[in-house]
Amino acid sequence: MKLLEERILQDGRILPGNILKVDSFLNHQIDPDLFMAMGQDFYDHFKDKEITKILTLEVSGIGIAFAAATYFKVPVLFAKKSLSLTLTEDVYASKVTSYTKKKTFDIRVQKNFLSDQDKVLIIDDFLAMGEALGGLIDLCQQANAQVQGIGIAIEKSFQPGGNKYRDLGYDVYSQAMIEKLEDGTVTFVKQ
Repeated sequence: MKLLEERILQDGRILPGNILKVDSFLNHQIDPDLFMAMGQDFYDHFKDKEITKILTLEVSGIGIAFAAATYFKVPVLFAKKSLSLTLTEDVYASKVTSYTKKKTFDIRVQKNFLSDQDKVLIIDDFLAMGEALGGLIDLCQQANAQVQGIGIAIEKSFQPGGNKYRDLGYDVYSQAMIEKLEDGTVTFVKQ
């Protein structure tokens, strides 16, 4: 998605450890026009799939998932990373390790919100090692829900996550695929 790539080049910053900081428009502060364009792009790619629910991970994926859901006209379900008094014990649970936070989280969704009747589009902001994606897929498998596709805003294609899930047969669509982060510059995979 050219619009997202241009925004990464304009406002993204590279931090030590191959971390791309895009908090000014993607995962701390949100650019609504950009998100709606991203939602439309995800819809255009997956519109021929029968999607009944969009699943994402708390917190950064919620805005992008919401934008896509407005086009699909389906609910957004987000896996919670933190315990809540309103979250019952009747949940599907999995573990994910955050690449940037160097921390393992227990993620959960209420069983009554994800079932074997659901055809799920998973959406997330980043894909690097594939840990978060693995946890979301695990939640779907526990519910016997069908994963119809995976939409990623930014994929670091020089890390193994994307190819791992493509090799498993998932339709992984990334709007911006980064080939390398070096010397303060971003190089995208030509799509």
